[in-house]
Amino acid sequence: MGRVLLILAVFAAGWQAARAQETASAGPPDAAYGSFHSFAAYRDGQKIGTHLLSFQRESGRLVVTTSVDLAVKIVGLTAFRYSHRARETWDGSEFVGLETTTDDDGKQYVVRATRQADGLVVDRHTPEKSGYTRSLAGFVMPSTHWNLRQTLQSQLLNSQKGSVDPIKVTAIGSEPVKTASGIVDAMHYRYEGKDRFAMHQWFDARGRWVKTTFKAHDGSLVEYVLQ
Repeated sequence: MGRVLLILAVFAAGWQAARAQETASAGPPDAAYGSFHSFAAYRDGQKIGTHLLSFQRESGRLVVTTSVDLAVKIVGLTAFRYSHRARETWDGSEFVGLETTTDDDGKQYVVRATRQADGLVVDRHTPEKSGYTRSLAGFVMPSTHWNLRQTLQSQLLNSQKGSVDPIKVTAIGSEPVKTASGIVDAMHYRYEGKDRFAMHQWFDARGRWVKTTFKAHDGSLVEYVLQ
């Protein structure tokens, strides 16, 4: 009996995930969103910053901007600071460009990706190398969290570092998620990648990103709460 219930639960999770992904794929990538989407970020229950998204149309193309500002303070002193800015462009359902700058506690990153006939051309600057390096990334999506279609991918363009990273996404099941405006039902996905990367994200039935959790390098739990 227990095995039957487990199989039914797995089937239900897969069916719910497929329905959500079908909904997201039916229209433009921002169909579930308004012009603004925001999260408060918490570390072990203490607020450390915000993650903000805006959705706009420019010359018929979708432009999504991201602003992330995090700061961990200990005894009133800033022990860690993170700032990330991104601008990604979509032409219909096609991802066509990304520009990002990141200050990861003093480490500076710059990424510029442009869609060409044979894939994405990525120019990136990282602390590990002087100057810029160029690479061809194929037709991949960026790791900018908000797009439900990323749950169907096997690799993503790292929006901070400009590398193409393998990813395994597993649908866990539908769960209630607490937001600033109340409880919503959302599909829980587990993301796994190289270097023991692990992250959990939740998308509601409309395809909106509504929650994220992950472990920071120091083992603390970071949680995004939708505002």
